Amino acid sequence: MNEATGGEGATVQQKEIITIADIRLLVDTFYGRARQDELIGPIFNNTIGDHWPEHLNKLCGFWQTILLGQHTYHGAPFPPHTVLPLEKAHFERWLQLFHRTLDDLFTGTRAEEAKQRSMMMAQMFQYRLGEHAQRGPTPVC
Repeated sequence: MNEATGGEGATVQQKEIITIADIRLLVDTFYGRARQDELIGPIFNNTIGDHWPEHLNKLCGFWQTILLGQHTYHGAPFPPHTVLPLEKAHFERWLQLFHRTLDDLFTGTRAEEAKQRSMMMAQMFQYRLGEHAQRGPTPVC
């Protein structure tokens, strides 16, 4: 384990991402920070409302599938984002907070993989949201 300085100046033991408990720590810590962020917090809080426990469980399943190869997530993460007022700055802040959370808590190849995957997701979501905006609403036939 490596040591890092936590958000309040306390020393935190970094560790590898190995178990679902590690995924839960990542998700809970990151979304705790995101909910408090003045840029992305309102979007999360207004969208998720009082459904945070269910949302956090879904996100744990998503990252468990991605990082641990345990297929517990079934769904399509992109479509719910098409109705949100997301801009480049939101994705930049999301990445900044997510990477800082990873750096504060974890080390190793899976932590680096999580960073790479998050950057690819942010790029793909921005691209697809741009395409979605250009097409406009889907006509009802």
